[in-house]
Amino acid sequence: MSLDHRPSVSAAIRATMLECNPHRKAMAARKVARDWRLGRLAFEFDVTMPDQPGRPDVPELLPPGRMPKRGKAGSERGRIALWHALAHIEFVAIDLALDMAGRFGAEMGEQFVSDFLAVAADEAMHFALLGRHLRALGSHYGAYPAHAGLWTAAHDTRHDVAARLAVVPMVLEARALDVTPATVERVRAQGDESGARILERILDDEIRHVRCGANHFADVAKRLDLVTADLWKSLVSRYFRGTLKPPFNDSARLAAGLSRDLYAGVA
Repeated sequence: MSLDHRPSVSAAIRATMLECNPHRKAMAARKVARDWRLGRLAFEFDVTMPDQPGRPDVPELLPPGRMPKRGKAGSERGRIALWHALAHIEFVAIDLALDMAGRFGAEMGEQFVSDFLAVAADEAMHFALLGRHLRALGSHYGAYPAHAGLWTAAHDTRHDVAARLAVVPMVLEARALDVTPATVERVRAQGDESGARILERILDDEIRHVRCGANHFADVAKRLDLVTADLWKSLVSRYFRGTLKPPFNDSARLAAGLSRDLYAGVA
């Protein structure tokens, strides 16, 4: 509890990250963002963020190489496995945004906390929409195994806000800008109009999330008196374990503050 008798924002974030129940975590993330926006939480960082967030007993988390095939494209199993994978991405994204605010907020300031708590609330809403869609398809989150590697980027960059911003919003989230339009087309061709609208909503929000990360990264580079593109490329080469592969959604990336010149050099 802070000196002004409001709970600290870091304590609220940590408690939410440690929540294991997916529904409760999503609800708590939206509450933290709302409480912060309404001035109910103090800008105080009196607790540390957990190295690993709370996770439910299911889905079983597997290394990428052990993930089962989703099934034939267009089959019922294949469609449900796709939505399950998307739901898992959004579930982990809640903790990624919370950790960003809680781990680096003291260093970066109140606007940074506001921005990434708003991102966390968006990711929680996305997870709720995808969970509801899974239930409409006769399934649920936890019915399939899920990718265990999504938290790796957060763990690897836990010591450096510039590295975290470079890899998570500006590489991992930016990849969603590339692949989502084709997924929308495929889902719509299968007659799933409600699913297509959910993905379009998520895409619009992700453009904003990537732009938020890119703007804060540019601020860090300016503070360090470094060229933004040079710093980004050096951090991506050091901390991103994959490769940046085209095709790129250049228009969405540009709307998100990522110029072609920035990422073409490392693709």
